Amino acid sequence: MQSAGVQACAKHYINNEQENQRTTESSNVDDRTEHEIYVAPFLRSVMAGLASVMCSYNLVDGTYACENNNTLNGILKNELGFQGFVMSDWSAQHSTMSAMTGLDMTMPGDIFFDSNTSYFGANLTAYVENGTIPEARVDDMATRILASWYLLGQDSPNYPKTNFNAFLPLDEATNEHIDVQANHGELVREIDRSSIVLLKNVNDALPLKKPRKLVMIGSDAAPAHVAGPNEFSDQGGVDGVLAIGWGSGTAWFTYKISPYEAFQARARADHTSFSWFFDDFNLVGAATAAVQKDSDSGEGYITVDGNAGDRNNLTAWLNGDALVQAVASQNNNTIVVINSVGPLILEPWIDHPNVTAVVWAGLEGAETGNALVDVIYGAVNPSGRLPYTIAKSPQDYPAQLVLGGNGVEILNITYSEGCVFSCIPVTVSVISFRSFYTEFEYSGLSITPVEDVGGQDQDGQLEANWQAGKPGPQGVGSSTALWLHRPAYTVSFTVGNTGQVAGTEIPQVYLHFPAGAGEPPSVLRGFTDVELRPGEEQRVNVTLSRYDLSVWDVPSQSWMRASGTYSLSVGASSRDFRLEGTLPV
Repeated sequence: MQSAGVQACAKHYINNEQENQRTTESSNVDDRTEHEIYVAPFLRSVMAGLASVMCSYNLVDGTYACENNNTLNGILKNELGFQGFVMSDWSAQHSTMSAMTGLDMTMPGDIFFDSNTSYFGANLTAYVENGTIPEARVDDMATRILASWYLLGQDSPNYPKTNFNAFLPLDEATNEHIDVQANHGELVREIDRSSIVLLKNVNDALPLKKPRKLVMIGSDAAPAHVAGPNEFSDQGGVDGVLAIGWGSGTAWFTYKISPYEAFQARARADHTSFSWFFDDFNLVGAATAAVQKDSDSGEGYITVDGNAGDRNNLTAWLNGDALVQAVASQNNNTIVVINSVGPLILEPWIDHPNVTAVVWAGLEGAETGNALVDVIYGAVNPSGRLPYTIAKSPQDYPAQLVLGGNGVEILNITYSEGCVFSCIPVTVSVISFRSFYTEFEYSGLSITPVEDVGGQDQDGQLEANWQAGKPGPQGVGSSTALWLHRPAYTVSFTVGNTGQVAGTEIPQVYLHFPAGAGEPPSVLRGFTDVELRPGEEQRVNVTLSRYDLSVWDVPSQSWMRASGTYSLSVGASSRDFRLEGTLPV
């Protein structure tokens, strides 16, 4: 993003994990869980050269995130060494003193929308003049904002002027309507099909091979019935195929290819008889061999079908479960395609003998239909992996949506699951990645230390201290330091395509911390993608850093090596390990 001269903004910092009462809830998180789970993606963003961070609406341990000295100054600016600026979410600032606790920019600037008042502006000036806030801190705020501006070359006379108006996109006076699409449709289609996950495939139901008849059932297969792909403000509604969630971070589609359109075009090319039925609630009419279902969510200021941002449950919308069961009861080759913002409970029908294939499509945007055709007809091998666990029951998840709150009193949400159960629920579904269109074999695991480049310098001593199990240093950038993150071990193995068609495999490396370290049984620490033709092999290298092998030690406030034996597994998923080894730590 920043390579194009656009400032990236990581949001929402931090612990903004539900929409219910998001402006009056306090996420109460212990220090270790905060560092190991919730800070981690922001740490990676800072290391990538991030220009800005947006603090969130919620409170963290009883203090608003946009004036939380510990998370903003202590963790973000000190431990992570973040050099850019922190902006508030819209009207998430609560005082002028937030300048002292880490806030650099207030957005959109007024205390309340259109109030023509500000906690900064004249109030900030007064606080500086009376000595409450040092002038040096205001200089720091301005420096951080300008540093990001210079970093992205936005001071250049050749930098393009603003040519669009996000709030009034149809205003001809402020929108030049520059066509920047280029080949973006091709890229979107490639990303879409690469992310599709094959959850079930019995008796090689997929890929389709010029079927004689194909029937598409369910409104999620359809184009919008009323007004095209941008029918709802901020995408706050569902009409036809679900391709995006809702909220202020959405955008307008320039087009949207539904499964109905894409599959009908393919059916005509194959001389397949094609029909459809989009009434989700007419179960008698839903005798089909293919079905689509969906589940949506978004930002809390929009309510859709009684769901105020968060989903009320983990069941499919629009009568989805009943629709699948009705179809499967009458047809022995039912293929289920799921568009969803997150996990769903699939137990009502996943083991039905007539459900021969399940394709998890997520949210695929404008090229939804075309991407599904590519995968379901076998033009590409489905290689996507779930970024979350699909449980048998909502109760299997240790963290639940916390209801209640009245918008005035603080709703306390305690993250009691800690590090271990933040990662892996107790009970999971038996769903696995099975019966791909081709098969892959793993062999030849080796684990070798990376040559010590630190020598006798300061980094070399820090590495030696880590090896000895001593606490790490504190200070600015201590959590993003080079010695902690440069490669320490190389995990090498061979992946071969033993099937009959070309395909992409996603090999993954899972670390098993020493017993008693307080970590999950398996922690994903590396992955990559390998494209292979039939019979082809490739050597794969994945590196592990000392950070990857560390735990956050609360007493010393530093990253430390756990005491004991480290082992690892390599495989296609957390439920499909192929190789095992021990690290020479």
